[in-house]
Amino acid sequence: MIRTNLAERLWEMIMDGIRVGKRVIGRQSPVTIGWENIPKVEGGPIKLFFFTYFQPIVLFGLILFWLYAPNSIAKASTAVWISVGFKAILLGLEWVNPRYRSWQLTWKELVTDLFYVGLGYTLIKYIENYVGSDSIAEYIRDYFHFNKLNWFMGLPILTQAFLISFIFDFGQYWMHRGMHNWYPLWLPHSVHHYITQLNVNKGAVGNPLELFLIGLGMGGFFDFAPRAFLLAGAMTMAISIYQHINVRFNTPRWWRYLFNTVEHHSLHHSLDFEASRSNFANTYIFIDRIFGTCVDGEAELLGMEGGRRMSVREQMTYPYLQAFKAVREKIRKRFGIQPAPARGH
Repeated sequence: MIRTNLAERLWEMIMDGIRVGKRVIGRQSPVTIGWENIPKVEGGPIKLFFFTYFQPIVLFGLILFWLYAPNSIAKASTAVWISVGFKAILLGLEWVNPRYRSWQLTWKELVTDLFYVGLGYTLIKYIENYVGSDSIAEYIRDYFHFNKLNWFMGLPILTQAFLISFIFDFGQYWMHRGMHNWYPLWLPHSVHHYITQLNVNKGAVGNPLELFLIGLGMGGFFDFAPRAFLLAGAMTMAISIYQHINVRFNTPRWWRYLFNTVEHHSLHHSLDFEASRSNFANTYIFIDRIFGTCVDGEAELLGMEGGRRMSVREQMTYPYLQAFKAVREKIRKRFGIQPAPARGH
């Protein structure tokens, strides 16, 4: 009898959800709230040291490299190779110390992820060269006859790099938040929320329109030193790449307070609707803390519609088909048109 009552009470607690400020999270799907409730990495001193300090060491190592590397190797091609190599290392860590076995990468998932990675490096990048945020900024500057804001050039390189990264992430925060609050923007972004696991390349998975929109920024209005852009890219990569990764870390307290983590982002991808409306920043979670949208915790069950996995074909067409249906339904309501009955009835 006691065991039955305990089980009933636990079920009621799950159904009631967890109150976080003025919000109730976890009514639709189980979530873990609070850092003290998140499992820790266990093992010997070497393993504990590695999975506690790996993230800060990589970040500070990349900062030092781009600050002091000679001009002969401090170029964009070097940044690309560092990015590829870093992702390969993280892919290996997913097999060594996975966060969840249910997120274990399969060949089908890997091939799908690499397809979207290739799309980002080719088609989407090609489009951005002509109609991306830098091109839009250039058009606006030419139209209003003003130059780039260049007073940043006198600041230290590291300060310039942080400003580049922060300005971009601040814009991404509001774009991402807008995608969850305005239906026309939600349609292309919704595809990304159908992923059911987090792996190192999952950030590239989504409808091309959404991937283009989320890449828009305000950097084209400012003038920075070229090395500052390389350093900013390295800093952003070394922080935000952990959002989509199946690795368990003992993340330092200061890191998870300032930066977005896989814990934060797993909540954002949770099957629970209220949990998914949190943690919008791409890199700096303190932006969410400022605007009251940060929730510390994690979730294992991810996706939409009960965890339904979309095919690549559906990911490519879903936003446009849903938009067509929504417009058609509005036209029918506006003019009082009844839908044609199905054949055979």
